[in-house]
Amino acid sequence: MRLRCAVLDDFQQVATEIADWSSVADQVETVSFPEHFASEDELAAALAEFDIVVTLRERVPFPASLLTRLPRLKLLIASGMRNSVIDYAAAEANGVTVCGTASSSTPPVELTWALLLGLARGIVEESSALRSGGPWQQTVGADLHGRRLGLLGLGKIGSRVAHVGLAFGMHVSAWSQNLTKEYADEVGVELAQSKEELLAGSDFVSIHLALGDRTRGLLGPAELALLKPTAYLINTSRAAIVDQDALLAALREGRIAGAGLDVFDVEPLPADHPLRTAPRLLATPHLGYVSRANYETYYGQAVEDIRAFLDGEPVRRLG
Repeated sequence: MRLRCAVLDDFQQVATEIADWSSVADQVETVSFPEHFASEDELAAALAEFDIVVTLRERVPFPASLLTRLPRLKLLIASGMRNSVIDYAAAEANGVTVCGTASSSTPPVELTWALLLGLARGIVEESSALRSGGPWQQTVGADLHGRRLGLLGLGKIGSRVAHVGLAFGMHVSAWSQNLTKEYADEVGVELAQSKEELLAGSDFVSIHLALGDRTRGLLGPAELALLKPTAYLINTSRAAIVDQDALLAALREGRIAGAGLDVFDVEPLPADHPLRTAPRLLATPHLGYVSRANYETYYGQAVEDIRAFLDGEPVRRLG
């Protein structure tokens, strides 16, 4: 009897088409789920008869309480080589092997700039007006050249965002708790002396930090109040870094020029969520890592992980 593999959150229903699963097809039946299971009870019920699960990024938590409810599960594959929502100790205790895949930082860099440019030039408003017979030219674009781009985080993604900003002729500065002047100099950007200095002096602020105890709620009401009324905030990192209620208030009251978001406290975003109708907001449904090349890597290497597991030699193990 073949093993059963569940592919979670296959919203575009491409998982079994974008990669070649033939190397495991004789031993594994693959079922993709285009819907998101919002609760642990739903997940436990849906996955009860599966031996293998493929999950994308950190969209679905696998705590001990869930893992213990999945006695058939033997292999859990997560895209990327880091996942903060899997309880590795519980996985080991329940006999579950956890493996990862490679992941490119290029797509989130590109999406960051899509949001930033879309906001700066009013792309959505102008395109919508043109297509609906609305006014001809209704916005005045914000310039990038000569303006300051402030980056919260200068790691793998943040440093590449910085290089694009420099190519646009922007002044780029960065800050994080551990950022040194030596590394900032190496990237070619200025080191902000404090988070407050960066926020107050930037025309565009983009977040590229990992979520942790030190970054959760990093931008609250007091920090958002430091932004210029003409400033834009971009978050393609993690929603919990920014106080969502405070951001909503700033957008509604016009205290900042706009925000670009790709991450949310609840995903998928409920139909009645206030962010869906917030003014001055350009939002995308967590597309940061969603690109053809990344999906080919994720699902292609997921198949490799399954093949290696079936052969008794798991690869790219996590935990």
